[in-house]
Amino acid sequence: MRKPLPIRIVVFALCALVASIPLARTSNAQSITIKDLARLKGEGESVLRGVGLVMGLPGTGDSGKELVSARPLAQVLQNAGVPVPDLRELQKSKSVALVMVTCTIPATGALTDDRLDVHVATLNSAKSIKGGRLFLSPLSGPIPGQAVFAIAEGAVDIEDPTIQTTGRVRLGARMVRDVPTGAVSRTFDLVLEPAFAGWSAASQVAIAINDGYFASPIHRGPAVATQIDDRIVRIVIPDPELESPGPFVADVMSTPVNPELLHLPAMVVVNSRTGAIIVTKDVRIGPVAITHKDLTITTTVPPPEPSAADPMIERTRWAGVETDARPAEQARLTDLLRALDRLDISSQDQIEILQTLHKSGRLHARLVVD
Repeated sequence: MRKPLPIRIVVFALCALVASIPLARTSNAQSITIKDLARLKGEGESVLRGVGLVMGLPGTGDSGKELVSARPLAQVLQNAGVPVPDLRELQKSKSVALVMVTCTIPATGALTDDRLDVHVATLNSAKSIKGGRLFLSPLSGPIPGQAVFAIAEGAVDIEDPTIQTTGRVRLGARMVRDVPTGAVSRTFDLVLEPAFAGWSAASQVAIAINDGYFASPIHRGPAVATQIDDRIVRIVIPDPELESPGPFVADVMSTPVNPELLHLPAMVVVNSRTGAIIVTKDVRIGPVAITHKDLTITTTVPPPEPSAADPMIERTRWAGVETDARPAEQARLTDLLRALDRLDISSQDQIEILQTLHKSGRLHARLVVD
């Protein structure tokens, strides 16, 4: 038996790679709704921000010699009835760190007394905020001069042990005033999410809403939904629904849509934080040769016979997804699996390969990186 042959540079060809994952079983099995595709115009995330102090650090905070940190600390002590006439009295303090505090308001908005997560990041020389606690910090809107919308406070949780100058205060922000979004008037717009943008998709959304509303014989009149462009569908609330538009809006957002009629492009959706990779519809990769870092393939010729004491180990980072559709419509990732099963590569390396393929024009799909 020959010894394993290491190959330091990997070159292989992926030719006409096909991975087919249907989005629906049949034309009458609608599995998505308008709310999966679109949002109300005006709905969108917003960010609150402020500056605060993380206290209780075991000597890993800012030096008291940094006046930008000493001043707010002195102000906190002043408010607590302990005046500090000379900032030099705080020079030996290393238990406090000045931090930037941010809070993301979800697209649906937030109401008074809602609790939201807060992110903190050091601004000066603090080495670590592990074990610290964020002192009461007012959070304002992103535009200078805006009012205070929330108060943040709580224990700091370090999310990445290798980076101890940033952290999260879970449910640390309490809203003190409402941040409404997506208000509905007589006429409002639906905005398709970027991944679903397209003239065909917007047209089908408008058709589905009109068909759903006028399916009842008691509903008559002009169309309630009109396509404006490749992302916007305008909705006009009918007269009978004006007195109580809530149920009408709920019905619109829950209207089922046949995804096969949307004619969406093939997509590869990547979550760079978790390493998740989702391949949808019909993804093809043209003929291409790939080299990546110092990957190694070990080949044994002839291959050994597996046994209980010396089993054959298979490592798989991609998995096919089968559906209950017709055999011709089942997910096929065979070619991709055959190429990648030979490589013990991380999800991040796979993402880098996909991004490079997309840049080269060989990935015949829309690449969405979250």
